[in-house]
Amino acid sequence: MSDHDQLLVIVDPVARRNDGESVRIAKDVLSAGAEAKICLPDGPEEFCRALARRGSRRPVVLGDDRALLRTVALLHRERELAEGALSLVPIGAPDDLEVARALGVPRSTPAAARAVLHGAVRRLDLLVDDSDGVVLGDLLVPGAPDLAPAASVWGTCRSLVRTLVRPAPSALAVRTHRLRVEADGVLLADVDAPVEGLSVRSAGGTAEVTVHPSAAPPRRATARTLTVSGPDFRYRADGRVAGPVRRRTWTVRAGAWGLTLPRDPVRELLPPA
Repeated sequence: MSDHDQLLVIVDPVARRNDGESVRIAKDVLSAGAEAKICLPDGPEEFCRALARRGSRRPVVLGDDRALLRTVALLHRERELAEGALSLVPIGAPDDLEVARALGVPRSTPAAARAVLHGAVRRLDLLVDDSDGVVLGDLLVPGAPDLAPAASVWGTCRSLVRTLVRPAPSALAVRTHRLRVEADGVLLADVDAPVEGLSVRSAGGTAEVTVHPSAAPPRRATARTLTVSGPDFRYRADGRVAGPVRRRTWTVRAGAWGLTLPRDPVRELLPPA
């Protein structure tokens, strides 16, 4: 990073509320290594305004996956995503940092802050849908909300009671869905043949699509455009559920955004000397 590089450090309010100590450490490391302007927005609207007023400063987000997704989505909508690069210091519960971890951002606060100062920009693909939504990592169709903890507990109790009064079934029933799946216009599945679902991940400028038929081996393809249609379905993008929709098209934008990552990922896993 240039000695004259200026940072706009935007602290997500959830991170500030839940882990103030990690926020303090990140601010100290960043301020010691660069000219950093610290913004403490109180909510999503102030977060977006701070980002929009960044000027020539490089944005650094202190927060979880949701904060990163909000930042990428906003810059995409403003058609400013290709300009410059983003940086992230992940702060949050492990389940809320799965996207950051998959992208290669260091897990520890000091290591992530050092990567902001001394790392290199890596251009990453982006999945963009026909409603202008973005996907950074994995896409699953269909996606269903997770059961609430209480519901899970009661479900476990009911299963235990059923097991005690009669033999357990040999296998759990698998829910199937009727979806039409087209990859670059090539038909991979149609509504007359049930599927258990499909998974998508962008890599190397294309989307790797895997369809899981209910009674056949998986079907795989690479494509730049994927269209899924059928009865109302939900999908899970970056761990979050969206929909229901009857049709959705995703297009891969190769190298659409930049993220600052460690130059030497192995070294960043080691504690400082």
